[in-house]
Amino acid sequence: MKTVTVLAALLGLLLGIAIVGYYGFGTVVHAMLAIRLSGFLVICSYHLLLFGLLGIAWYLVVPAPRPRHAGIFVWGRLIRDAGSDVLPFSQLGGFVMGARAVTLFGISGPTAVASTVVDVTLELLAQLAYTALGLFLLIWMRPDAGLAYPVAIGLVVALAGAIGFIFVQRRGLSFVEPIARNLTKRWLVDVAAYTRSVKHEIDATYRYRPGLKRGLSLHLLAWIGNGGEAWVALHFMGVPLSLAAVLAIESLLYAIRSLAFLVPNAAGVQEGAYVMLGGLFGLPPDTALALSLLKRARDLAIGIPALATWQVLESGKLWRRRLKPE
Repeated sequence: MKTVTVLAALLGLLLGIAIVGYYGFGTVVHAMLAIRLSGFLVICSYHLLLFGLLGIAWYLVVPAPRPRHAGIFVWGRLIRDAGSDVLPFSQLGGFVMGARAVTLFGISGPTAVASTVVDVTLELLAQLAYTALGLFLLIWMRPDAGLAYPVAIGLVVALAGAIGFIFVQRRGLSFVEPIARNLTKRWLVDVAAYTRSVKHEIDATYRYRPGLKRGLSLHLLAWIGNGGEAWVALHFMGVPLSLAAVLAIESLLYAIRSLAFLVPNAAGVQEGAYVMLGGLFGLPPDTALALSLLKRARDLAIGIPALATWQVLESGKLWRRRLKPE
């Protein structure tokens, strides 16, 4: 699986370079630099605010007794996205890193895993609503675009997949437990116990309906806010594109990114999607590619310090464990 991920990352990187090269490196860089340092700092600050919203959404799904500080989950969400956006991992790797990050501050492993699974599910459902909004805007603004039909079909398939994912969470783990219990190897006994703990936490999380509603609402708000971030970036670049058009582009872009989940950070896929979708709404290819590269620069500016800090915390914990007397 690691080999497939690395190959996908390399191919995606080559595709992205080829697309930028086709439209001209100089032209794309010139369009990107139009935002200036002040605009870039505004975009990074805006994105950090979105992380706060996403972290609170994760925090709210945890049933009582809930941890006192929501900042733990904001931190975990930052590491989750940094792992997916900076390192050559798939999104699954980011999920694992985010769950691990919150355990450094006293959150139990089963709670971290279960709340991550439910939070990701709510984010997926909110994204489907966001994609539906993008589909509506596409039909309203570009009724002649043939893209509407495959998007509508994909939306229905994705919804069915989301329902299946929820079913597996609520019922599928029950099928694993008897199998794990019947295996006699010592290390598998621990796996079975851990699986039961995670399932118990997932069930408790789904029973906490107020948290599910609030988390879903905040995720939808964050998705729309993500589109607003792109609109602000284009404003700083001097591109007068309407908010409705940008929301349509961004919502459909992330739907395409989700389909390319095996490609780390959708390398190359994001660039190609931006060119295609931007063309439907009058966004020049060089500007669309500049926006894509701007997002990647933002991810690096935020993600690298976050991952470095996480590694320092992990090293400190390991060092304290070694110094602790037996």
